[in-house]
Amino acid sequence: MTLPTSPAKPSTWPIAIGAESLAAAQFARCGFDVMMQVGRDKPWYDFAVSRAGNMLKVSVKASDDGRWNLAQGFGRRSSEPGTRTLDCRSAIDLWADSQGSKTICCLVQFEDVAITQMPRIYLAYPAEIAAEMRLANERSACCGLVEQYEYTSAEGKREFASLPAKWRFSLERIQELIDGQTASLISGSFPKPTVAMVAAATKARPVALTA
Repeated sequence: MTLPTSPAKPSTWPIAIGAESLAAAQFARCGFDVMMQVGRDKPWYDFAVSRAGNMLKVSVKASDDGRWNLAQGFGRRSSEPGTRTLDCRSAIDLWADSQGSKTICCLVQFEDVAITQMPRIYLAYPAEIAAEMRLANERSACCGLVEQYEYTSAEGKREFASLPAKWRFSLERIQELIDGQTASLISGSFPKPTVAMVAAATKARPVALTA
């Protein structure tokens, strides 16, 4: 029997299960206790991790095409006569509001990842992701979270943008999120980055295509 040179493209459900398991394994490698939830009827997060009294609730978002259509199910059509344009900004706002205030998102990307490689993994607050999606929508009319994309600047120049490098899965990023959550618990409010903050962080920043 001859095996195919590349695996057949799986459906969305197996991809999501695989991403969740890989993300949990990465947190375990970093010394966290991982508490998985069983079954498909879960609340707004997939598993929780804890270490030294700190806990994070993690919502895993999987993709194999370079983008995460997080707000797609929250879209509303434009009210303008004769149009079927999605109201992307409202969809993004509704998605962000639906996320648990103490939850972080773990973005797992399988695009162009060989079977012998780890997928690219990012960690971010829902508010950070919403700000990134709003920025991409302003630049390229995209209504989702895109790992990397091209756009035309106000000066007419061709620019390149990608997800913030600091979002890449690492011990430093996990600690940053824990520290941010601790500060938010003390102040009673969770961070809400502005579009300007995201724009400054993402302008012309390349992203590696290998794990």
